[in-house]
Amino acid sequence: MSTRIVLLRAVNVGGAQLPMADLRAIATDLGAGDVSTYIASGNLLADVPDEPETFDRALERAVEERFGFFREVISRTPAQVAAALEAHPFEVLEPKFSYVSFLAGEPTAEAISKAETYETGDDRWQVIGTEMHIRYADGAGRPQMKANSIGRALRVPGTARNLNTVRKLLDLAG
Repeated sequence: MSTRIVLLRAVNVGGAQLPMADLRAIATDLGAGDVSTYIASGNLLADVPDEPETFDRALERAVEERFGFFREVISRTPAQVAAALEAHPFEVLEPKFSYVSFLAGEPTAEAISKAETYETGDDRWQVIGTEMHIRYADGAGRPQMKANSIGRALRVPGTARNLNTVRKLLDLAG
């Protein structure tokens, strides 16, 4: 077993309601140990059995079967999350305005070039490996850039957490 920070994309927004107690139960049913969640936005910490990729895909299928909607599952080791936090390329003026979007894979250079054609105003983003780092000038609730368009151009799904949440997940992971 290996400890993972498991992130589900876009839960408990819109119609995709996923109670964290149910998420913990599903993870446990899939063989995970030491399972916990943090806030109701799809943050799971667990010791996962087998290969992490296998667990992530099984969790996706189990959520879809039980709740009727598909959500990507992206996981990292605590060391990988710490490295992503350390690599954040922007000055952090307000941690809740700065994000790491954990991507399911590494975007191609061509995809990044296409994404760079979108206007961002004073917002900033940069891909480093399998993470997209973002700093919103006025917060995620008032973005100047079209993050969804940039994300589609990258052609790799991801799920973003602000730096406060990333730090808390690392604390909880020990």
